[in-house]
Amino acid sequence: MPIQIIAPAPFVTADDEADDEGGVRLDFDNDGDIAMDGDAPRRAAGRQSGGIVTPGEVVTEDPQWMRGHGTYLSQPLAPGGSQSIVSSLAGTISKTNKLLSIRALKFRYVPEIGDLVVGRILEVQTKRWRVDIAAPHSATLLLSSINLPGGILRKRTSTDELQIRTFFSEGDLLVAEVQTLSNDGLASLHTRSLKYGKLRNGVFMTIDAGMVRRMKSHVLTMNTSNGGGEVDIYLGVNGYIYIAKHTTPLTESGGPEGKSVSITRLEEEASEAIYSNVNEEISPETRAEIARIACVIGALAKNGVKVDDEMVHLGYEAALEEFLQGMEWGGDGEAGKRVVEAALAKRMEG
Repeated sequence: MPIQIIAPAPFVTADDEADDEGGVRLDFDNDGDIAMDGDAPRRAAGRQSGGIVTPGEVVTEDPQWMRGHGTYLSQPLAPGGSQSIVSSLAGTISKTNKLLSIRALKFRYVPEIGDLVVGRILEVQTKRWRVDIAAPHSATLLLSSINLPGGILRKRTSTDELQIRTFFSEGDLLVAEVQTLSNDGLASLHTRSLKYGKLRNGVFMTIDAGMVRRMKSHVLTMNTSNGGGEVDIYLGVNGYIYIAKHTTPLTESGGPEGKSVSITRLEEEASEAIYSNVNEEISPETRAEIARIACVIGALAKNGVKVDDEMVHLGYEAALEEFLQGMEWGGDGEAGKRVVEAALAKRMEG
């Protein structure tokens, strides 16, 4: 006699809701199984632009909205049911016309053409360098995309390829600009400007990429107090920041030591300067002010304030008023919070 196996009936409690025919109404998922509480998206009623959502929360059920980055459409629990826009990451809601997207609270840098970035050389390859710019993919800097001794339009020769490590080697820091982007998001950099090139005479620090505000210029020169002189700040859009002693750029009328430089020799003299590995002498006063500025930028990022030209200056003034010197208060969260609050108060007054 054959044995017939019957599927077990679902367990029914008194709280289950019955349908009009006296049966039990059950919610099924896409596979036909019973949907558990964790399978259905959590509802986030009353979400407005700027509100914070977590993965799996329903942002809206209104069909007029189009889903954007950081969202997906939930599958209807029943045939003919409506779809909801659900968040796929933790972030804030952004609404542009009828497009609904989620901006991540913390994310890796996504390169865009024209961005000024600070990077570190990872590998020296044939005719190119591989550069870390805090993006999902490492960037590429071609030998043809840098200034070479003898002029910017000089043809690259086999000798230049053999001497490629004299320009940049592993571990070197540089400031560059994003020139092109490939289909898979790989960035190509260039340093064909006298304001770009190798970085030295300073300190390197990192913050979250989203904490640097996009500005007209990301290279700042600040006049410091206590005899520190001028300090250059390179605010990379990718969250890599370099703070260094100010160096006077070369012009046609004067070289690095005040000597006259003709326009035909300008590119050659500039190239020799920006590829030097020798740090200049930095006074203790300048070192102290560099450290103070680094702590200000770190405090701004830690307290969720966008780093830009105005906030760096206001934060530096607040740190001077608090008599916070060097790196002594870098790890003190309360001191950094006081500096940020004072800087925000100054901005509101202004």
